[in-house]
Amino acid sequence: MNVRMRQLVRFVFDAEGATAVEYAVMLAMILMAIIASVGVVGAQTGGMWGNIQKSLQAAGFGGS
Repeated sequence: MNVRMRQLVRFVFDAEGATAVEYAVMLAMILMAIIASVGVVGAQTGGMWGNIQKSLQAAGFGGS
C-alpha cells in the first residue's frame, strides 16, 4: 500500500476519524434545518409582501 492509502485507513479506523464523521453528519443536519427554515420564511414573507402590494394598489397607490 502506498503512504496515502495507509493514512486513509488509519484515519478511518482511528477514534478521531469517527468523531470527524459525526461532526460532518451534525453539520449536514444543521444545514438542512437552516435551508428548510429559510425556505419557509421566504415563502411566508413573499406572500406578505404580495398582499401588501395588492392592498396598496387597491387603495390607489402603486403604478403597475
